Amino acid sequence: MHDFFQAPARMRPIAALIAVLAAATLAACDRPTSSQTAGQKLDSTMANAEQKANEAKDSAKAAAGEVAQSTERMAGEVSDKVKDAAITTAVNAKIAGDPRLSVMRINVDTVDGRVLLRGTAPDATSSQRAQQLAASVEGVVGVDNQLVVSGKS
Repeated sequence: MHDFFQAPARMRPIAALIAVLAAATLAACDRPTSSQTAGQKLDSTMANAEQKANEAKDSAKAAAGEVAQSTERMAGEVSDKVKDAAITTAVNAKIAGDPRLSVMRINVDTVDGRVLLRGTAPDATSSQRAQQLAASVEGVVGVDNQLVVSGKS
């Protein structure tokens, strides 16, 4: 009987081929999937990390710029509101100083330097005087006189 480990002569080339294929397969399993060395992989990883850090830095700079613009815009809006309040106060003070006008009967509103006068004036001359007083205040860009002449002093 033939020994199990001895192949007949015609099977020897096939056995040799199978052995070579098995060795190649095993060698391929031990080989890294990439041709990069460990140092190259580390360098690549570090380069990717540096790129991500630069992207994050650029993003942070852009966000900081947007915050600065928003803060500047909000500061401008607050400044405008303060200026409007100062104009309203000055117009009210001038109206209060005029003996023919009453701050109790005239409402003064200011938006973007434009003064709106609403309420009543005793006569047309007093209405015009209120408009002139409002226009004389620094920072006023226009006056919308909606005062109604009541004919009462």
